[in-house]
Amino acid sequence: MDRSLLTRYAWLSIGAALTTILLKMVAYFLTGSVGLLSDAMESLINLVAALMALGMLTIAARPPDASHLYGHGKAEYFSSLLEAVLILVAAAGIIYAAVERLLNPQPLQQLDVGLGVSLLATLINFSVAKILLKAGKQYRSITLEADSHHLMTDVWTSVAVIGGVAAVGITGWLVLDALVAIAVGANIVWTAVHLLRRSVAGLMDASLPPEDMQAIEQALASYRARGIAFHALLTRQGAARRFVSVHVLVPGQLTVHDAHHLAEDIEADIRNALPDSVVITHLEPLDDEISMDDIPLDR
Repeated sequence: MDRSLLTRYAWLSIGAALTTILLKMVAYFLTGSVGLLSDAMESLINLVAALMALGMLTIAARPPDASHLYGHGKAEYFSSLLEAVLILVAAAGIIYAAVERLLNPQPLQQLDVGLGVSLLATLINFSVAKILLKAGKQYRSITLEADSHHLMTDVWTSVAVIGGVAAVGITGWLVLDALVAIAVGANIVWTAVHLLRRSVAGLMDASLPPEDMQAIEQALASYRARGIAFHALLTRQGAARRFVSVHVLVPGQLTVHDAHHLAEDIEADIRNALPDSVVITHLEPLDDEISMDDIPLDR
């Protein structure tokens, strides 16, 4: 797939962010709820994150060049990393505003209209988040997945805020508005920490997840049954692309021609198990002690 086409999802996210910011700010001005204000602030962060996602997806779609022989896919991690930092900034602002309102409660107004407008914004975010999540998993884009999870967090945040503001209208307890906003801020911090971990893991070339490693082992199982051995299996994730290298130990009497075709078959099977993977094999004679000198690479 031409990954430049993924930018259309970033444009969808930008459009959703602009729409929800407008709706949530209208809801805030109608009601005066700090909870709804915190919700609007998070949507502003969504807009910045979507713009960053657009830029990084554009860079990631560039083909390999002389300076980036493995492509530009890891640019996506910068998008998710920045998004995590922005979420933390938003959380700090939300909690600050909530504490101030907790110390100085103010009555809320026009709750029915304000909550209706906020609910509409929530439905927009929910729909876009589902679309982004499906595309992120289908095309293995951490940028789209991060944006989707961020939007879905915004959805649950909005649900909590709407519930809190409605509770204020029913009970008259103004303190509930500020308490809900504080809870929202704490939830956003948790989301940011999760995104930070994933982004840093990608930038630090963390190994592939267990399910991918299992798929590799299944691809190698039939060769092990034929007396072929493997070691020095190294993997890493580069945004949408996965990289796998492994040493293949074959019987010493095997010809170079046959060993080469065997390695080609192994690489093809791994690529079939993990589409869009870059697979590199290194042939070694099974009966040569020197072949075992690099076993520590397994670690």
